[in-house]
Amino acid sequence: MLNFRLEVFYTTAKRLNFTKAAAELFITQPAVTKHIHELENHYKLKLFDRNGSKISLTEAGKVLLAHTEKLRELDKALEFDMNALTHQHKGILKIGASSTISQYVLPEILAKFHQKFTDVRIQLISGNTEHIEQALLNKEIDLGLIEGRSKNPQINYTFFLNDELVLLANTANPNIKQIISLTELSEYPLLLREPGSGSLEVIAHALKEHQLKLNNLNVEMTLGSIESMKAYLQNSHCLAFISVHAVVNELKNNKLRIIDVENLSLERPLYFIQSQGDVGNLPGLFIEFASKYNLK
Repeated sequence: MLNFRLEVFYTTAKRLNFTKAAAELFITQPAVTKHIHELENHYKLKLFDRNGSKISLTEAGKVLLAHTEKLRELDKALEFDMNALTHQHKGILKIGASSTISQYVLPEILAKFHQKFTDVRIQLISGNTEHIEQALLNKEIDLGLIEGRSKNPQINYTFFLNDELVLLANTANPNIKQIISLTELSEYPLLLREPGSGSLEVIAHALKEHQLKLNNLNVEMTLGSIESMKAYLQNSHCLAFISVHAVVNELKNNKLRIIDVENLSLERPLYFIQSQGDVGNLPGLFIEFASKYNLK
């Protein structure tokens, strides 16, 4: 287990508030201060700058935070591997994932999972967020991974990973600037995903914050897969919002480029989903493994 003093430092560094750190750790504020002072005495360096009730990390504090985050990840990996040795894991795990996750996020994780748990057979299906949620409710899958903002009371949502939709254009497109406004966005031909996709839901939600709707956009075509959207982009002057996870190679090979839209943020969380009350062994094992997997 990670040294408690470092846990106190980590929580304080993340909250930048001694009172909040104390409440989260179920200890007193003087106890938090004592642990921080002991660390500062040990390293002979100041970890926080104090300005009245506000605190901020010093350079030494930033260095210690970076190392503490690595130690926390190692600690979680150690706990997982040691716990795995006490159980025999075997059986079939049926997973459903929305297209972005199934194509661009999961394959690497699945390969590493299989290397560690060779007696677990995984069956993976792909669909949009709406389809995966319904497959879970119909008990066609044991575990789902989705994008989007839908919240069904019959489903338990567990955070998995942050994602971002970026606006993309063909690198050779002469008609598009590097930075455009929301007003200019509606002037360009745009590709969109099909109704029911998590991507479309995120775009609609972001536009709503600016009093805009999807029908305000100049939609040239609706396509049902990310690969078809990428291929279309490379052969047209269209634009499209696509997950950054899905275009790593195209950006690296200079086939597509990111266009910034002023005041528009399309960050979204990806979720594990399970039926309420379902705490199956294999879904839990996969969630724990995937959550500690380094996807930077």
